[in-house]
Parts: sequence; C-alpha cells; structure tokens
Amino acid sequence: MLQIYHVLGTRGTRVIWLCEELNVPYEVTLVDFSAEYRASPEWRALNPTGKVPVMTDGDIKMFESGAMMDYVLQRYGQGRLQPHKDVALLAEYLQWHWFAEATLARPLGEIVNHGREFPDEARIPAVVEEMANRAGVCLEAVAQHVQDKQFLLGDVFSAADISMGYSLLIAELLAPEKFPNQLQPYWQRLQSRPGFAAARQDFS
Repeated sequence: MLQIYHVLGTRGTRVIWLCEELNVPYEVTLVDFSAEYRASPEWRALNPTGKVPVMTDGDIKMFESGAMMDYVLQRYGQGRLQPHKDVALLAEYLQWHWFAEATLARPLGEIVNHGREFPDEARIPAVVEEMANRAGVCLEAVAQHVQDKQFLLGDVFSAADISMGYSLLIAELLAPEKFPNQLQPYWQRLQSRPGFAAARQDFS
C-alpha cells in the first residue's frame, strides 16, 4: 500500500486526490511540520530537503509531489486520467499538468516563503504584490483556456486537473483578489468531485 507522509494543506493533497480518483489504496501519516522536526535526521532520511510530502511504495521512496503523481499514474493508473493515443492531447495534458506547479504555484510559494522567513516588520509589501501579480497572469491564462471547456482537456477530466485544482486552491487562499470570476465555473466543477472532497478535508 502507498504510504503518504503529509502535512495538512500541502502538496500531498494532490497525491491523495489522485489516489481517490483511481481508487488506489493508500495510507496517510501526518507529519510534524515544525522546523525542528523537519530538520531532524529522522525526517531528512526521508526527504533530504526537509519538505513534504514523502511517498513510499514498498522499498521505493519519493519526495517530489509531481513525480509521485506520474508514478501512481504509470504503475496503478491502467491508462486512466491521462491521454495516450492522441499526441496533441498528450502535449496539452503535459503542459497544464506541469504549468500548475512550475508556473502558477511558484509565485504563490514565494508569498508563503516571504511570510515565513521574514518577521512582520521586515516584510516587503511590494514583493508580495509582485508575486500575486505573477500568479494573477497565470490565473487569467487558465481562465481563458477553460472558458469554453469543462476541464483542461475539454470534456475529459484528467490528472492535469488535479494538479491545477491544488494550485487554484492555494491561489484562492493566498491571492483571492487575483482570482478571475470567469474561472469560477471550472473551479466549482473541480470542487464538486468526490476525490477532491476527500483530499480537501485538509482545509475544512
């Protein structure tokens, strides 16, 4: 069984959601998110960067959430939630799957990092605003893409929507003023999925 070492609200949510959609058995172990524990030899043995999540599958250990998703899809997905035969659709799937983390989530993560690393009096509002603006450009791009679609690939839900859904969840929390109204129908469709509801217990 997959073992997911997780902190509520973090990127392990994506892997949990994917397992729910695929009906893949998994078990969650909640991790102490204190800086002291994450710097401990015990945790660094699982994740050398001190971050979360970590996933194990027998002797296999992984500590990158996007890679975890790809692994679960390849080993347990049985062809589900990703295109295979249509090369153009595969390219679009890969683009949005990785855009969600590498492009949209990056400035959102910088907002979190800025707040974590600097005390209130040392924080620079312009830095936070710039990161929020960058996230806003990304959100507008997603909104434009899905304005006439049910999901990122059209009528078919895919793992790219899981990647995007987590980033939208974080965007709504960290930069709500940048969240386009036209993105709401797509966002509501993602939230209505039972797999999302199970993974979203983190935020309730």
